[in-house]
Amino acid sequence: MSSKPNVVVIMADQLRWDALGPHTPNLNRLKAESFVMERAYCASPLCVPARGSFFTGKYPNVTGSLINPWTEQEKQHGMVRPDHTNWYRLLEDEWDSWHTGKQHLFTEPKLEQEPDSRTYWLPLEGRYERFLKAQGKRKPGGAAFQGIVPELVYGKLTRKRNYSIPTTGKYEEGLENFYDGFILNDSLEAIRGRDRSKPFALSAMFLAPHPPLDIPEPWYSMIRDAKLPDNVGVWYENQSPLQLYNLTGKLGASYTRDDWQNIWNVYLGLVALLDHCIGELVAELQRQDMYDDTLIVFASDHGEMLGSHRLWQKMCMYEEAVRTPLFLKFPAGFRAAASGTSELVSSVDVLPTLCDYLGIEPPDGMSGVSLMPLIRGERSRLERERIFIQFDGNGARSNFQRCIIEGDWKLIVDLFKDETFIELYDAASDPSETNNRAFRPEQHRKRIEAMLAHLRGHMRSTGDLLNIPADAYDRFLADYSAFHTS
Repeated sequence: MSSKPNVVVIMADQLRWDALGPHTPNLNRLKAESFVMERAYCASPLCVPARGSFFTGKYPNVTGSLINPWTEQEKQHGMVRPDHTNWYRLLEDEWDSWHTGKQHLFTEPKLEQEPDSRTYWLPLEGRYERFLKAQGKRKPGGAAFQGIVPELVYGKLTRKRNYSIPTTGKYEEGLENFYDGFILNDSLEAIRGRDRSKPFALSAMFLAPHPPLDIPEPWYSMIRDAKLPDNVGVWYENQSPLQLYNLTGKLGASYTRDDWQNIWNVYLGLVALLDHCIGELVAELQRQDMYDDTLIVFASDHGEMLGSHRLWQKMCMYEEAVRTPLFLKFPAGFRAAASGTSELVSSVDVLPTLCDYLGIEPPDGMSGVSLMPLIRGERSRLERERIFIQFDGNGARSNFQRCIIEGDWKLIVDLFKDETFIELYDAASDPSETNNRAFRPEQHRKRIEAMLAHLRGHMRSTGDLLNIPADAYDRFLADYSAFHTS
């Protein structure tokens, strides 16, 4: 019998970092027992590249997974290249490895179709549809939950695409036929059917609270008075107008603050449904006498704007889209030196941390760093001053954003066709990012130019397909200062 601990990675999809509360008692208990990363960020605010980075410990530029590859036209920019080792491969020698739920770590061939894979694959895709058909039940969502947006292909041609909109509805088929009920049942079966001669590993990829917001009772009616952040339904004059060319603004800007109230109620109801599923999973670990011997990682691939800045979904660099919940509950025999850290943490740090704790030889060339020295109390700070985030478009390389965070300062470079818009925010004095300081060169030019230089260096070192011109800040000021409001 191996002395290695069990390890369970639970990932939510599109969960805002600030969405936990009284409606999430199970997650609150798990968080209270965990080491908490208070300032954790995704590497990309989009499902496929975010997961490609999370499960390889490498930035999207390094893995090659930049967009969601829904079509053949730009498929080469969606897959993690075959020379990058992933989480599942690292587990398979010593752990009884299982996957349940959404499978958006995209490789070619697909991980679940590789003949030598020793992970037990129970992906949502395909299996869920067959399950519903056999039960005679409908799939959540539908045409009323979709909206039309333009999407550039190769940055040149426009195609029509349908994407989720914040329509809300009551899914009458019950939790047992809902996405996350199906994933929960698979996860429970994985725990019960595990190979008990090995330590157990489960990667449980839930869909909630990703739309469609078509959810079963009692969660649909559970929350009626969600408190909306002040920036919901508000378009700030100095935020990037280029977001209106992106799905975020194209779909989100048409909703008022009053509209967002019911949307928030149902979204938080879906978060409560997720919490219920996680509570059931944890309860099964406890029934099987596994909980105390299990490392549990809870994370989200990225966040959700949910009306903040009058935007919808993710695909931008504001806190609501890129800041994520992230905490680690260690086995009973391990005691962390503190309850958490406020250091800047990227999702690319998770795999190096797991390798360090679990005694796995880490793959070469990881972008992230292990957090274990912080967790053990061997260091008070990470040996790193900044993290980076990128967005390259949804189903095609089209809307581009690059972001660098240093301490409390965040610099965003938004690019669409021939335009570049720059934003600078101070998290300490302006956590809701309402005051774009890039329009104050007399105060912030030195900081902005230094951050741009660091961003360019990162882009060069990771093989970015874009570049930011040396005169980008001056061009931005020349182009947009006439429209600036103080």
